[in-house]
Amino acid sequence: MQNKFAWIVTPDLPWDDRKEMITTALESGINYVVDLEYSDKIRKLGNVKIISNNEDADIYLVGFNGEGDGELDLSENLADSKDLADAKKAKSEGKTVCAYVKITDKLHEQLAVKLGPIVDYIILVGTDWTVIPLENIIADLQKVDVNIMAAVADVDGAKLALETLEHGTDGVVFEANDFALIKEIASEVDNASRIKYDLKIATITDVKPLGSGDRVCVDTTDMMQPGEGMLIGSYSKSMFLVHSESLESEYVASRPFRVNAGPVQAYVMVPGNKTRYLSELVAGDEVLIVNTEGETRTAYVGRSKIERRPLILIEAEYEGKTIRTLLQNAETIRIVDAENNPLSVADAKPGDKVKVYIEKSARHFGIAIDETIIEQ
Repeated sequence: MQNKFAWIVTPDLPWDDRKEMITTALESGINYVVDLEYSDKIRKLGNVKIISNNEDADIYLVGFNGEGDGELDLSENLADSKDLADAKKAKSEGKTVCAYVKITDKLHEQLAVKLGPIVDYIILVGTDWTVIPLENIIADLQKVDVNIMAAVADVDGAKLALETLEHGTDGVVFEANDFALIKEIASEVDNASRIKYDLKIATITDVKPLGSGDRVCVDTTDMMQPGEGMLIGSYSKSMFLVHSESLESEYVASRPFRVNAGPVQAYVMVPGNKTRYLSELVAGDEVLIVNTEGETRTAYVGRSKIERRPLILIEAEYEGKTIRTLLQNAETIRIVDAENNPLSVADAKPGDKVKVYIEKSARHFGIAIDETIIEQ
C-alpha cells in the first residue's frame, strides 16, 4: 500500500488571498498545486510542484482550463483524439502528465480507461457524482501504473474516494477555498495512508548474551508515546515490536524520538509495506512508527547513529516458526509483551509472551512477493 496524497486547486481569488490558502496547504503537508497563473510566485513559497498546462510545469496538465463555478467542474472534456494525442506527445517529450476528465456518461468512463496507460495521473471529476463510475474506473485500471485521483468538495467526499473498492483512489484534489477544509482533508489523507499490522503473540524460547557488534539508533523527527516503536528483526518475514525510548529510566533520561533498533544487518519496516536494512537509513528517510495495536504512522529519520555495543539474541516461536532478532544488551532496550507492556531485554526469559509481526509473503529487495525464501 502506498501513501495516499492530496493536491489543491488554487481558488479564483486575488494573489494575496490565494497565497494564504497555498501557505496553509504547505503547512498541512500538501505541496502539489494546480494553478495556471502564478507559477513563479508559488515556487517562492516553498518546495512546491506545479501542475498546469504551461511547458515549464512539473506535471503537465491535459484537459483543464481553469474556468468554472469554483466546484472543480472546470474541465474541457477529453472527448476527441486530439487530446489523447496531446497526452501521448507530452509523454514522448519526457513530461510527467496528468489528465483531467469530467465524467458525464459511460463514454467518458471509457475515455478515462484509455488514458490510464498513457498518463501518470488521472483526475476524475463527477458532475452528478456517484461512486459507481469511480468503482468502474478503479477496477479497470487496477493493473495499470497510473495514479487515480478524485476531485472532491469536502471531507466526506475525500473519505469516500479514498476508501472506494477497499483500495480507493490514490489521491484527491480539491479547491483550496477554506482554511479548515484544507487541514481536514490533509488529516483524512494522512489517516487513509496508515496501514495496520496484525501483531501476533510469540513465546520467547531463548535469550542469549553475545559479544559486541555495530548497533543502530534511529532518531526520528517525531515524539513517540509509550506503546510506540518500530518493527525490527533479523528476518524480513518476522519482526519484533521494539519499543521507543519514550520511558523514563533511573539510568538515562527518556529520548521519545528514538528507537534503539538493533545491529546494522537487521530489517526495519518502512512505509509501503517494505523493509530496509538499518544500516541504510539516513536523515530524510521514511520509517514506520507502530503502536501496540499495530496502528502505524510515518516519521522521518533525523539521524541514524551507529556505535559498537554489546548485543543480545532474542529467539521466539509462533505456531512452530522460529524467529530471532538481535538488540543491544542494555536495561533500557525493550520489546513489548502480550499485555502491551514494555519488557526490558535484561528481564526477558523463555516463556515470556511478546508481540511480533509475521509476513506471509517472502521479500525481494524489501518488497513482499510470492516466493519461497528461507531465512535462519
